[in-house]
Amino acid sequence: MYRFLLTPRWLGINLFTVLAIPFCVFMGMWQLGRFEDRVDTHREAESRPAVSSAPAVPLDDVLRQAPSGQYVEAEDSGRPVTASGRYDAENQFTVPGRTLHDEQGHYVLTLLRTEGGDGPALPVVRGWLPGEPGDPADVPAPPSGEVTVEGYVQAAETVDTQEAHTTGGLPEGQVGMVSAASLVNIVPYPVHNVWITLPEAEGAMEPVPPVAPKGGGLDVKAFQNLGYTGEWFVFGGFVVFMWFRFFRREVEVQRDIALGLTEDPAAEGPPPGGTGGGPVPGPGPDSGPDGPAESGGPDGPAGSDAPAGAQPEAAGR
Repeated sequence: MYRFLLTPRWLGINLFTVLAIPFCVFMGMWQLGRFEDRVDTHREAESRPAVSSAPAVPLDDVLRQAPSGQYVEAEDSGRPVTASGRYDAENQFTVPGRTLHDEQGHYVLTLLRTEGGDGPALPVVRGWLPGEPGDPADVPAPPSGEVTVEGYVQAAETVDTQEAHTTGGLPEGQVGMVSAASLVNIVPYPVHNVWITLPEAEGAMEPVPPVAPKGGGLDVKAFQNLGYTGEWFVFGGFVVFMWFRFFRREVEVQRDIALGLTEDPAAEGPPPGGTGGGPVPGPGPDSGPDGPAESGGPDGPAGSDAPAGAQPEAAGR
């Protein structure tokens, strides 16, 4: 009854099933592993001390190089760093549209020329002021002379940063986001693609708290991995379900054929009008165009004993 499993059709079905089930299980386990890795990362981030309480290190110790420029690792974002140089008072900017304590205001951004002015400048957010930016001359002036600043290092802002102004059209002296990309065409020297925010502010300014690093917790991607895990296991279960459904249906067909309730399509005869494959007999040697020739003479039926030329007797003689 199960010989149908060896037919070409079922060999293809079986091969697909044998390959699909391990593949679905492998992909499901891989996605589950990705989810568990994100959970472990989240637990490690919660168990270790806050990076902002770590001792300050030189800025160069946390900078990383990449083809696209400098950056800081996610675990180093918010770490205290130190840098030495001179503030460039002529290149001081404001960053509008920044909220602190549920109040609209702006950052005060000043560039620190490091390495005696030969190295890239470091953007320093010295503080926050309420309201719209006014005359840049009204912004508190930075300290003069050689200074050493200590602040929390932050990754450069991008167009995806909340409150970043990316449409352009800002007045002179304002930038839409804190990044090297927004400053490189304004100042005549290179700029670090990171920035620091000072823990203490001068005058009427308030310090800007560091932003927590992203990607260290259970974000949307972690739950996407969990959802993909369920999808792959469901796909694998569906393959098994469909195989058993096809198998059960084929078994029922074979049982009906065995009981004579239905005909086996493979055992049906030749199509109507066929001869079963045998040769078609041709006309015999005595066959004419109008049928087989009679063995008698032209004037009588075959086997007649009447002499030639004899006339039949009149009826009723």
